[in-house]
Amino acid sequence: MHSGSCCCCRRCASLSGPTSTGGPAAEESLPPPIPDPCPARAPSRPTASSTSDRMTVTDRPEVLDYDPHRVPTRPAATVMLVRDAAASGIEVFMMRRTAAAVFAASQYVFPGGKVDDADHAVNMEPWCDGRTDASSSGLLQVPAGGLSFWVAAIRECFEEAGVLLARNTASDDIISFDDASVAARFSAYRDEMNAGQLDLGDLCRREDLRLITDAIGYVSHWITPIGPPRRFDARFFIARAPQAQEPLHDDNETVESLWVRPSEALDRFRAGNLAMFPPTAANLEFLADHSSADVALASAVAHGKTPPAVHPKVKANDDGKVVVTLFPGDGGYDAAPDYEVIA
Repeated sequence: MHSGSCCCCRRCASLSGPTSTGGPAAEESLPPPIPDPCPARAPSRPTASSTSDRMTVTDRPEVLDYDPHRVPTRPAATVMLVRDAAASGIEVFMMRRTAAAVFAASQYVFPGGKVDDADHAVNMEPWCDGRTDASSSGLLQVPAGGLSFWVAAIRECFEEAGVLLARNTASDDIISFDDASVAARFSAYRDEMNAGQLDLGDLCRREDLRLITDAIGYVSHWITPIGPPRRFDARFFIARAPQAQEPLHDDNETVESLWVRPSEALDRFRAGNLAMFPPTAANLEFLADHSSADVALASAVAHGKTPPAVHPKVKANDDGKVVVTLFPGDGGYDAAPDYEVIA
């Protein structure tokens, strides 16, 4: 899964930052901190010591009543929206979760969430450009349903950030919200989708749209370790933000948003001014290495190998607080059980 030659090992110390509070990055979305190196252009991974106090199993009082070994993983997807910065380099769109959130309170995240039933390829493949479920599943190394991760990333991006990664079938142009009436119509669609009154397939049919799954690159794979009451099998993607759409938080689950250079976000994270989980920081490291949005997208598409999933192993105390997190390559990882309660 992980070799000493992976670039993330050489830079793991760079992600040490202030302690974050909260749980997964969204109540039904991203997992707690887990690193996942990608071949060639891997996000850096934090050291075991840097994450030990960020992962608390007991986010809710009732979680002591569950068996951590019986918690299943749920598929999830998130997308990093990027654009070229004014002078040079790139910027990425981030949102801050509300302080009232059950999970990831006040954390900065990318748009993302769990894969819904309506995202599955049997429903959505006719609306996807440039990808089939077979090819997507092959890239993700799953038997079937791989395309649903791309669809979920697009849906969550629209629901959470108001950006729709789709093109008009007739003109082949990316959908534009420059016209006020169009923007208002799609804002209403966003509200309907967030209320569960409309799904993405219905929206594609209604507006004659196709999803730009061909323009979304696959970056990394993160799996929640055994221990937390919710576990996720999450894929991180990258997409160029459409020029004629302006992302904005929903003022519900997210209360603030910003465009930021990845290097600046990492500096603020390390200074304690931008709270985020290590997976977010690791993917920012991936972005920070690139001089433009096109280069970052090409890197995500061009590495040519499926990013390996890394399954951390944890040791928790009697209260459920994780005190040690081991990653592949760490001393004692191979011999350690997946989950261990220690005195």
